Amino acid sequence: MDTTAQAPTTVFGALSYGLPALLLHFGLVLGLLMIGIFVYMAVTPFRERELLRAGNVAAATVLGGALVALAIPLAALLATTGPLLDILVWGVVAVILQLVTVGILSLLMRGMRTMIEAGQVAAAIPLVAAQISIGLMNAAVMVPV
Repeated sequence: MDTTAQAPTTVFGALSYGLPALLLHFGLVLGLLMIGIFVYMAVTPFRERELLRAGNVAAATVLGGALVALAIPLAALLATTGPLLDILVWGVVAVILQLVTVGILSLLMRGMRTMIEAGQVAAAIPLVAAQISIGLMNAAVMVPV
């Protein structure tokens, strides 16, 4: 009987079999998250780093919301997708959808840049809500049926 194709039966066997795959998948998704947030910061109409250094709560709220909104579909991919290439392709799609969301919201919410730069949290909350809503719907669409 060939036992090489069987799943490991010991804890050490399971770790040696599963841990490298887990780390590879997690590393890919973490990389996508980091790239996504850096691209997000590059395309938004305001300078998050400067605003954060100045203690701007509205900018911190928007950036935190963007991070969560990007993480939601990536987490869904990580939980439901096996092959690395699938995670990479759909992860890029998830990041692009979030960036498109911000672009559309920037056009719809005229004066958003000025309000965020002024520290108006009231402007940040709808933006964060929209980002997280799109992230949740994005995640739901990516879960296989």
